[in-house]
Amino acid sequence: MKVKTTAVLTLATTMISTSAFAEQLWSDFSLSYLKGSDYEVGDSDRQVVTVEHASGHNWGDTFFFMDRLKSDNGDTETYFEFAPRLSLSYLTSSNLSFGPVKDVYLAGTWESGEGFDNYLTGVGVSLDVPGFQYFNANIYHVSNDTTDDNEQLTLTWGLPINLGSAELLYDGFIDWSTSGSNLETEMNFTSQLKWNVGKVMGTKSPVYVGLEYAYWNNKFGIDGVDERNPSLLVKWHF
Repeated sequence: MKVKTTAVLTLATTMISTSAFAEQLWSDFSLSYLKGSDYEVGDSDRQVVTVEHASGHNWGDTFFFMDRLKSDNGDTETYFEFAPRLSLSYLTSSNLSFGPVKDVYLAGTWESGEGFDNYLTGVGVSLDVPGFQYFNANIYHVSNDTTDDNEQLTLTWGLPINLGSAELLYDGFIDWSTSGSNLETEMNFTSQLKWNVGKVMGTKSPVYVGLEYAYWNNKFGIDGVDERNPSLLVKWHF
């Protein structure tokens, strides 16, 4: 475990050491509720409460979320991810932007669930894609706790859509992971399409209602476990 955590802890320590000179550019906190069906691992019907926090700084960015899952059969589970990225432009005092690339990062993620901790280390970029609020790509080496280590490509995006006076947002992620002797190639394409009803309600921050859909092949690296999971969604930003 100590070997697996070294790179992530080094990245976290470097970020903490810059805090005295840090400038926060933006931050966002949200609370979500989902009710879904057709889950392929565990009970097929469950509810999920998610806490999320994201922030941008002159030294990079962070993303954290925690899911609390409760199945209809009474089972419960807690899962979280913490994903910091350290800007190489900030670290080198240079402008590393080129073409559509706005910045290059050292990237890490800590995944933790019931009985396991996975550690991801790699590099990432922020991309300037017309029309998108953000578009990020990260490539990781994954130190898995209970399976073979592998590699992962992660894409995340946010696309605002305006239909008349209605404000919609289409966002999500794609995780694609390589195989090992005890896990299969895995692809998780999860996205949300949601409408900001907060604008109608007159709230200062967005309140979204919509639909999340997970298209997941070989879930958790398990051969043939393919999930097609729709969930109703309510998400409140603070």
